[in-house]
Amino acid sequence: MTILTRENLGNGSFRSHLAMPEHASWTDARLDQSFAETWAQRPRGPVWVFGYGSLIWNPLMVFEEQRTATLRGWHRSFCLRSISGRGSPGQPGRVLSLLSGGEVQGVALRLAAPTARDEVRLLWTREMTGGSYVPRWLPVQLAGGGTVHAITFVANTEHPQHEQDASASTVARLVARARGVFGPNIDYVLALDRALREHGLHDPYIEAIMARMREASEAP
Repeated sequence: MTILTRENLGNGSFRSHLAMPEHASWTDARLDQSFAETWAQRPRGPVWVFGYGSLIWNPLMVFEEQRTATLRGWHRSFCLRSISGRGSPGQPGRVLSLLSGGEVQGVALRLAAPTARDEVRLLWTREMTGGSYVPRWLPVQLAGGGTVHAITFVANTEHPQHEQDASASTVARLVARARGVFGPNIDYVLALDRALREHGLHDPYIEAIMARMREASEAP
């Protein structure tokens, strides 16, 4: 099992560990172009990143401030098929993305100005290797007051790994069996549930998936 670290993101070995099919993996040039285009559109002021999944419990970024935050107009969905990180081609898993509608609670990370560009570029290697997300600067409401625009990765619904059925029952069934280079898919869901509770955050969808997983484990 491979552990995701700043080192393997920075030296490029992260991508070799994933061993994605060529058609599902972006080139360095395409990554650089995507990053440059999004970075050029950043709003004035501090750079914020909104995390709603693994960025909550394993951000791997140097940041100066962390605040719980709410993003309106989007909701969590395990609609992204994982064929390497948390699954395999023969036994695909599921990982998180965001679909339009509703709202989602997560964490907002404020990056240090001198290193913000490098930190976001590192984040691009982590999140945009296969083009399964669309990066957007979206307004998030910080706990305690205030709104900032944070880089947020939402679903690319045209991507070949995007799945229409992301119901709690379907996700619970798939993640129970799948595993990839980063370990069992179920560990991803358990880490998410734990991180949300530690931050005092609430998501009925994640709670429904956890309930389905418990029911399956208790079945005779």
